[in-house]
Amino acid sequence: MKRVRLGLSGKLLFLTILFVMVAEILIYVPSIANFRLNWFNDRLAAAHTAALVLDAAPSGMVPESLAKQILESIGARAVAMKMGDQRRLLAATSVPSKIANDFDMRNVVWWHAIRDAFEVLFIDEPKDVIRVVGPAPMGGDFLEIIIDEVPLRSAMVNFSVNILLLSLAISGITAMLVFFALHYILVRPMGRITANMTAFRADPEDLSLIIPESGRQDEIGTAEIELGAMQRELASMLQQKSRLAALGLAVSKINHDLRNLLASAQLFSDQLSNLPDPKVQRFAPKLVRALERAIAFCQSTLSYGAAQEAPPERKTIEVEPLIEEVHEALGLTLDVPIRWIVAVERGLTVDADHDQLFRVLVNVARNAMQALEARGTRDPARDQIRITGRREGSVTVIEVSDTGPGVPERARMHLFQAFQGSTRSGGTGLGLAIAAELVRAHGGDIRLVPGTIGATFSITIPDRAVDLNARRGALARA
Repeated sequence: MKRVRLGLSGKLLFLTILFVMVAEILIYVPSIANFRLNWFNDRLAAAHTAALVLDAAPSGMVPESLAKQILESIGARAVAMKMGDQRRLLAATSVPSKIANDFDMRNVVWWHAIRDAFEVLFIDEPKDVIRVVGPAPMGGDFLEIIIDEVPLRSAMVNFSVNILLLSLAISGITAMLVFFALHYILVRPMGRITANMTAFRADPEDLSLIIPESGRQDEIGTAEIELGAMQRELASMLQQKSRLAALGLAVSKINHDLRNLLASAQLFSDQLSNLPDPKVQRFAPKLVRALERAIAFCQSTLSYGAAQEAPPERKTIEVEPLIEEVHEALGLTLDVPIRWIVAVERGLTVDADHDQLFRVLVNVARNAMQALEARGTRDPARDQIRITGRREGSVTVIEVSDTGPGVPERARMHLFQAFQGSTRSGGTGLGLAIAAELVRAHGGDIRLVPGTIGATFSITIPDRAVDLNARRGALARA
């Protein structure tokens, strides 16, 4: 059997009617008890007037026909009054020998009134005669009347039916008003958000499907704003992954041909190394080393393409010669109007992979060069790249700073993310992303130092943890 699906609008309508009916029931319970007490008070008030008439009759004698008419107008079988020690029957007709219940209206407890009202209402065939006691006129102690219970139950049933019909009308009107109000305030906007989420799920890269803001200042408006922000971030991430996939495919396609070209260049460099020219002998080994690095990079492609970076092969290396290699690789030894300043501690070493740390420093320093070149005006006295290095306990800190325009605020949030952290037009942001990955593979960190002139990147690389047991064993064997 197919299960009936109740939508948000249907649930809202059902709950509104239910809650209004519950509220009406809570109102009805004291109302029916109060109706019964008022019914008794009306009879006592009529009996109070009748007692004045009956007591004013000569010698207290009233014709039987008149007494009967008075009792019928009250709806009672008998009326009596107690004054002092004397209890006087003012009028009576067919007084029963047994009274079922007594109700004293001079001292009413509210929960007793509710209980008694429901006892009367749910009796199947009430035939009892009850006595109701109330205040007496002319200084009497109390006034009592003997009445049938059937008229009381009939009046209470009619009152309950009227309350029920009124409750149904009120609940229906209230439910419709609440339903339409909440439908336009909540249900329709939620339906719009749901439809947008469904459409966006089908094609999350389509920017036209991002939910537009309605301008509401409540929780629905906040939900629209946050949903739109989430959709924009997701679409941006998917576009980035598509670009990365395209990059990996492109790199894999050109990798084979590029390796062949580099291999040919390596053969030529080997031949150049045999020439007796002193300049050739000076630069040939560096050219061979650069070509070997390029071939190794092609073997692994980019870490953002089809392959992952190999784990670092760490050893203790000197920082100053490494920085000099970076200097030559960037071509700053030639006639380039950028000052290269090195200020590292004498004999500073770092526990790192030589080639990977070389790539890190080349990428960061090349970014500094591009920042200085993008400024347009060239001033050798002002355009500087400064590299400092120091030891802080078991951590080596290398800082690369420049005197360029600095990193724009919009690029800082995604500075080390590919295709998002570029600070120049046409840039990919891969340099800093690759540098960050290589530094973190060493257990270190790279960050932009705030509050400096230009841009300063701090690279921290901790030493490897020492295995004390292995160290003690090696010393013991020695």
